Parts: sequence; structure tokens; C-alpha cells
Amino acid sequence: MYELTVESRFSAAHAIVMDGEREAVHGHDWRVRVTLAGEMLDKDGLLCDFHAVERELGAITGRFHNRHLNELTPFSDTVNPTAELVAKYIADSLIGTLGSGVTLQGVRVTEAPGCAVTYRPSN
Repeated sequence: MYELTVESRFSAAHAIVMDGEREAVHGHDWRVRVTLAGEMLDKDGLLCDFHAVERELGAITGRFHNRHLNELTPFSDTVNPTAELVAKYIADSLIGTLGSGVTLQGVRVTEAPGCAVTYRPSN
């Protein structure tokens, strides 16, 4: 089994709701780590092209950069923009871009130093 990891960063604000109370808007420097896996390499000896994964992940996280997550789809005040749901959104967005035989093992989102969540989709 081969694993490939790609990382991205973005800065964004959010205000999540906890116990029915919306917290104050605040920002983070978010870090995203995506791990892909597969058994087979292509004819070039690659699981997949790092640069292609970087471009896809950058397109997903780039729309969040310097923005207020509560104002963006899929959040838009209907989905709580928690680190957990940000990780799930990134995973769901990335899955459809993967090549044959490559699976998404997890998306780790670090909201602040020492505070991270990992979403592992059911493959």
C-alpha cells in the first residue's frame, strides 16, 4: 500500500454555534493535510501526480482564503462551519477528482496549533 500526503493552508474566519449560542466571529490560519492511498502505481511509478492533487486541493481551499466561512456555500449559516464539517466538505469535494485505484484515507484540518480533526470517509 502506498500513501501520498498533500498539504494546503488558508486563512479564514468563522463563527460556530455551540449549545444554541453563536460565538464571536474569529479567524484561523487553517492547515489541511490530505492522505491518499492505493496498491498500484501507474506506468511512471506514481500513485498519482502530487501537482494534480495540489491543484485540486488548492481550488477547494482557495475559495475559503481570506473569507468568512459562514457566508460561503456549503455553510452559509445553514451548516455549522466547524473544523469537522470543513474537513468533510474538503473530502467530499476531492473524492470525485481521484484516479482509478486511489482512495482518500483522510482529511486532517488544523484550526489552531494543537487543535485538529481528521475526517475519514467510508470508502
